[in-house]
Amino acid sequence: MAFSKDLRRLKIRKRIRGSVTGTAQRPRLSVFRSNKEIYAQIIDDVTGKTISSASSRDKDISAAAGNKIEKASLVGKALAEKAKQAGIDTVSFDRGGYLYHGRVKSLADGAREAGLKF
Repeated sequence: MAFSKDLRRLKIRKRIRGSVTGTAQRPRLSVFRSNKEIYAQIIDDVTGKTISSASSRDKDISAAAGNKIEKASLVGKALAEKAKQAGIDTVSFDRGGYLYHGRVKSLADGAREAGLKF
């Protein structure tokens, strides 16, 4: 039985979400990657609220020159800055079923560089 890539990713995503949850003290950093863009949110799962978000579609990031991996790093840095302003310094990383490689890894490294701990 053949599975599509999307179905495989959703199965992995469900498995990850079974163990990774966000609280007010340690919210969840969720990543979504499309073919062109990358989006990240910091979510408190207890209240169901998004605390902060950043994406490669933001004006300052989309105007920056560079490839998709470099822009993903900028998204991570921007998200970490917004999190610091909201008083958050530690998060749980939710890779969303994607491999920890390429753009997802670049986003995580950018967030760590800007001072976010996970």
